[in-house]
Amino acid sequence: MDELEVERWFDSYLEEFAAVGRGDVEDVRRLLEYYGVPLLVGTDTGCPALEDESQVLAFARQQVGSLRSADYDRSDRLTAETTVLNGSCAVHEGRFSRLRADGSEIARITCTYLITKGPGGHRISAIVVHSGSPTHAD
Repeated sequence: MDELEVERWFDSYLEEFAAVGRGDVEDVRRLLEYYGVPLLVGTDTGCPALEDESQVLAFARQQVGSLRSADYDRSDRLTAETTVLNGSCAVHEGRFSRLRADGSEIARITCTYLITKGPGGHRISAIVVHSGSPTHAD
């Protein structure tokens, strides 16, 4: 695992996340190609471990529903930093601006992602939403 590899993979995740979030892609299950099972999600309100595919899919559907109801179009990256920890783990921290198609901002969010590499490829194994950010992640 190297930094450039992780960043390219994360870019593909952001593209897929935006396509699903704005409704270009109806099948929310496509996000399961990026989320690990189990998936740890840390927010100000708690840090649940989503232990099976149905829980991870419910999390993804909740995110997508919130984005679509806000007329989400895309997430612009404001800052990003990737740190490779070892041959199978990296941390990616990003600050994003969630935007509507007209360019108006919905919210800003900062998240730290633990990205792991296993037999199925790269997966997000943990998402930590920083304090002050909305309670759903990009």
